[in-house]
Amino acid sequence: MALHDDRPVLTGLLALVGVGLAVGLVLGGGALAVTRVLGVDGSSATTTATDVGSLYLPRPSETGEPSGPLLTLGAEPGQGASQEPSQEPTEKEKAEKEISLSAGQTQVAPMGQIDLTGVYPGGEGAVLQVQKFVSGGWQDFPVTAVVSNETFATYVQTSAQGVNRFRVVDNDSETASNEVKVTVG
Repeated sequence: MALHDDRPVLTGLLALVGVGLAVGLVLGGGALAVTRVLGVDGSSATTTATDVGSLYLPRPSETGEPSGPLLTLGAEPGQGASQEPSQEPTEKEKAEKEISLSAGQTQVAPMGQIDLTGVYPGGEGAVLQVQKFVSGGWQDFPVTAVVSNETFATYVQTSAQGVNRFRVVDNDSETASNEVKVTVG
């Protein structure tokens, strides 16, 4: 008797393994040939300076004197660059540096969220420190707010019942806002 007559399952498995080996060898050989033709065979594992793009940076050179009028942008009309700045800030400058603070709530439960928002003209990028009035003085509260587009927003939570007073301070310029009062409890 022949081998394929007695055990048809074993014969089928052997044939499947043989076909799989043949297909694998053909596909592997083809992939190897393609990688060698395309140069992705890994023989050039290191790159040299000529393989990488280069950056051309020209040498600095002297520039000539300006030939046209000099402009200072952002100056008030009628003010030239040669004017000495006054020592005392004007009322307009004082108003531009004031921080205006408001609270979103006037009364909250203990640990309720108190929304603090405000405007700080000319304070772009400033980090404002929230302060709370405690025992006759202002103390830093562990919350800050960053000024963006001359506005800021943050929130605080406290369990101290009664009237709580808050303000924000720009420590860089020592400018303080008005205070807001919120009743907790």
